[in-house]
Amino acid sequence: MQHQNLSISKTRLNIQISSELKDKLFRISAMQGKKVSVLVRESIEEKLKQDEKRIFDEKMKSAYLDLAKENIEVSEDFKYVDAEKVL
Repeated sequence: MQHQNLSISKTRLNIQISSELKDKLFRISAMQGKKVSVLVRESIEEKLKQDEKRIFDEKMKSAYLDLAKENIEVSEDFKYVDAEKVL
């Protein structure tokens, strides 16, 4: 079976961080046996996933609240319809 060589385009990013953060990063990467670049990449990916989920959840909540408001308004428009049938 031949493995496909899926080439992922990579780019370099230079950032500035505090000395304290750098020390923590190197300490944790050593404890986990990972390269610093791998730990940084995984951390960024995880943070972005969390942010995307939070944004999605906020949009869904807003949409549900808008729909609930619309349903209440429709209910208000028809609340006297049943009373008219009885008369």
